[in-house]
Amino acid sequence: MSAPGPLSLNTATVRDQWSLAQAIEGCARHGIPGISPWRDKVAELGLAQSARHIRDAGLFVSGLCRGGMFPAADAAGRRAAIDDNLRAIDEAHALQANCLVVLGGGLPPGSKDLPGARNMFHDGLAAVLPAARAAGVTIALEPLHPMTCADRSVLSTLGQALDLCDEFGDGVGIALDVYHVWWDPQLEAQVARAGKRISAFHVCDWLVPTTDLVFDRGMPGDGVIDIPGIRAMAEAAGYNGPCELELLSHRWWKEDPEQVLTRAKTAHATAC
Repeated sequence: MSAPGPLSLNTATVRDQWSLAQAIEGCARHGIPGISPWRDKVAELGLAQSARHIRDAGLFVSGLCRGGMFPAADAAGRRAAIDDNLRAIDEAHALQANCLVVLGGGLPPGSKDLPGARNMFHDGLAAVLPAARAAGVTIALEPLHPMTCADRSVLSTLGQALDLCDEFGDGVGIALDVYHVWWDPQLEAQVARAGKRISAFHVCDWLVPTTDLVFDRGMPGDGVIDIPGIRAMAEAAGYNGPCELELLSHRWWKEDPEQVLTRAKTAHATAC
């Protein structure tokens, strides 16, 4: 099998230990060529300074996390979400990010109307897509595991996300996160369907047993996901981009980030 694409560090992997500036410097020090910052870290450093620091370190930006989260309890909340996504598009453009990762958002507080929440996501996406196209920013829809449907993402399957890609056309792609899609019995067919619309490839592992359904992710190779197998599917579909390590883990957040990056490089070479 071919070697994986270049490694990119999603800053969530070291979010409790390092600022964005420290993460940028750490990637440069460890020879990790890519980075994917979260917007709160960008805000702490400042957008212009973040873009300059990343550029000066010679890193590429595999993605910006995150946009979306359109469902809200009222019109004012939905408008605020749209406005926030317009800012996120501007930030992704300034950082020269490969894509803006967009999540579905959960049910509004007190709501049980799942179809309604999905309609809100659809309408929010439609509202911001013209700005994304004008800025040259790809919207990468990231379906999350169904366990997060109530509070994080009403977009639960790759098939759902691709239906939106089919509907909206240019400027909308997929962020394929193995942690969230590995279980899907339709995975191979849907990855093939995605084709070159795969804009990002996120890796980590599913531990057995898991102690937290969101924040107990494993380093690639430590769990049960066939990451090389899923990567092979993506590459067969036309993806030839980086492998982005997004490791949300209470365990790894307690570790020395220098050791986390060292281990990440080994996992990238041997388990991705």
